[in-house]
Amino acid sequence: MLSICLFISVCSIATAQNSFKIKGIVLDANTLQPVEGANIIGDHLFAVSSSKGEFTIEDNKKQASSFTVSHVGYSTKEFTVIPKNTQERIKIYLKETSTVLNEVKVVGTYHNKDKETPMVTQTVTKKFLNNNRENSLMQTLSKIPGISTINIGSGQSKPVIRGLGFNRVAVVQNGIKHEAQQWGNDHGLEIDQQGIENIQIIKGPASLLFGSDAIAGVVHIQPNKVPLQNSFNGEVNILGESNNDLLGISAGISARKEKWFYRTRVTYRDYGDYKVPTTKINYENYVFELHNNNLRNTAGREANASVSIGYVDNTIKTETLFSNVNAKNGFFANAHGLEVRTSKIDYDTSNRDIDLPYHNVNHFKISNNTTVNTGNHVLHFDLGFQNNKREEHSEPIPHGYMPKPPNTKERVFTKNTYSLNARDAFNINNKHNVVVGVNLEHQKNTIGGWGFLIPEYSRFTAGAFGYNQYKINKNWHILAGARYDYGVLKTNAYNDWFRSTVKNEDNTTSQVYLQRAKNKTLDFKNISASFGVSHIKNNTTYKVNLGKSFRMPLANELASDGVNYHMYRFEKGNLDLKPEVAYQLDLDINHTKKQFSLGISPFLNLFENYIYLNPTSNYFETLQIYEYTQSKVFRIGGELSASTTVIKNLELTASAEYVYSRQTSGLKKDFTLPFSPPLSGLFSASYKIKDFSVFKTPAINADYRITAAQEDIVPPEQTTDGYNVLHMSFTSKLDIFKNSAPIDVRLKLNNVFNTTYYNHTSFYRLIDVPEAGRNISVSLTIPFK
Repeated sequence: MLSICLFISVCSIATAQNSFKIKGIVLDANTLQPVEGANIIGDHLFAVSSSKGEFTIEDNKKQASSFTVSHVGYSTKEFTVIPKNTQERIKIYLKETSTVLNEVKVVGTYHNKDKETPMVTQTVTKKFLNNNRENSLMQTLSKIPGISTINIGSGQSKPVIRGLGFNRVAVVQNGIKHEAQQWGNDHGLEIDQQGIENIQIIKGPASLLFGSDAIAGVVHIQPNKVPLQNSFNGEVNILGESNNDLLGISAGISARKEKWFYRTRVTYRDYGDYKVPTTKINYENYVFELHNNNLRNTAGREANASVSIGYVDNTIKTETLFSNVNAKNGFFANAHGLEVRTSKIDYDTSNRDIDLPYHNVNHFKISNNTTVNTGNHVLHFDLGFQNNKREEHSEPIPHGYMPKPPNTKERVFTKNTYSLNARDAFNINNKHNVVVGVNLEHQKNTIGGWGFLIPEYSRFTAGAFGYNQYKINKNWHILAGARYDYGVLKTNAYNDWFRSTVKNEDNTTSQVYLQRAKNKTLDFKNISASFGVSHIKNNTTYKVNLGKSFRMPLANELASDGVNYHMYRFEKGNLDLKPEVAYQLDLDINHTKKQFSLGISPFLNLFENYIYLNPTSNYFETLQIYEYTQSKVFRIGGELSASTTVIKNLELTASAEYVYSRQTSGLKKDFTLPFSPPLSGLFSASYKIKDFSVFKTPAINADYRITAAQEDIVPPEQTTDGYNVLHMSFTSKLDIFKNSAPIDVRLKLNNVFNTTYYNHTSFYRLIDVPEAGRNISVSLTIPFK
């Protein structure tokens, strides 16, 4: 945001009238140019800044005086002047509040007003992201009620909304749905969380807006605001952590002349094996000894870069973004086929080595967002191309059913995705705000390596939607819409690269190249709909929304036929799977006052044909076979949150979340769903301390998470015990340098008591690996202009 620096000189002048002259100048902090026409108003005192930004106020009263500075386009700010015999200098920052074309957003409603939108949404601000930043974007967001993660080591995680994850949660960045290998348990989210300013989270079905893969909700990373005219801003983010010896740095720049603007960012992170509060892990009756509590081979590094260029005027805003995320991460060696039993690699030589098994992933993205305002219509277009390449490497050792592989490339996935979104938002009258649009997406995923799991495939989806937000009056709003989707999935045939022995009908044997996948074309179609009402009454907002969503089956669900060593099992797809269809009823009540707020968001969810991976009694070699199947599912749950300001500087917040799931048909009837999060509560306290020395607006924060045991499982899942864990942090601004913005500093202590606990939605929990131990992190955000 643009800020103004106000420098005030208070001079004591010995005159007959004993008057004091308050002299000052109003400057634009971004351009250091004078700001003309700023109003400086006090009790019976008034001045207006000149063309040079200067002003003078003569105060005949020898007493403290309070003033308010205001200017069109900027927020007001109050300051107090206390006359002294020595010159005093005061610096005040005012935030810019004017809006330009880029403020027009279409997320749920044309106006993007959360209170008027019947959908259950939550806005995540840049302040929240900075104060709660963790090793991955989704770990940062996990403090929000209803949001959890599937963690894969210390640097990767997958989003889970109300107990549903993988391809049931759409992650959208700058209007383009993020497309990678998110179907896999150990595949993280290739997005640089540095530099993100605003995220809109939709809880519940959102197929109406985003099509397939949004059946459980959306994490919508919004475009950053356009820089103001003739501005130049930048920041450097520095991060260090003790648990995994992480060192990270990120630098971003944004600038604008009159109509053209650009922004760029580079990020680099390097970390070692992370530590857990145990020295032994028992998996499948095999005990693993951990050296110095390090979860061996979980080190990694990440290098990201992005640059964008844009243009904005009164009718059009367009921005083209180029970004690349590259990461190399090791997999806990004892988890991937139990290599440590026979491996000759010394995994404990260094905690920063990235040995086999590991993966390399590179995600390249080009996107363009264009908004055209014609007066009666706002047209918005999103174009995107994504290339995701993932290589999984492991030791080339024979596995019994295959000879020794020729190299370390176990699996290679290369996915190209082309996206086009177009929508038109317009007002029929002052009562009806209408949005109509289309979404097109084509993707092709090729494979390589010696370990087959899923076939090559191509997928094309097309959807058309429309919705209307009707304003009955200022307190009542209705949102209704419908959508039609059509999709085609084509899988390619695949045969093993090695011969297998098969038994013929005449009891003889043959050596053949087994076929793992067939050439198959499947098409899917669906109608989605949503209807909701919101009511605003004084300080309370009531929402009710009923939605129908769907999800197309994925290639792994339809046609997988191979060993997944990350999960140590054999997975088989099912070509007869139908699209998932879900109905959900959402309620939301939010009461907000100045010093108190209370919110409750219950939901009821029904799946007609939920897709899941079911363990069978059959085995391939020594590996248990899991097959994809479907069942009806009933789910109910919700979130509760409250906050209050007990005393002036102490703010308390509390939240709770719960999901109950039950399969009502199929092979696992009367069981819950895998990775179902248990009842959990978070209690937070924030105490603001008085400024001291160079520390401005310092605060101490504490988060106490209480999680119940999860005994409601799907065999062969294991139960997890309940746990309590405490996190603490100190945040402040360092006002060190004159005439410059302060430095944001955060000191955080995670898992204060080094508690041993198991997160039921963690990937490594399946092999008896607890969550990370105590961690001290220090981060600095240094702005510059």
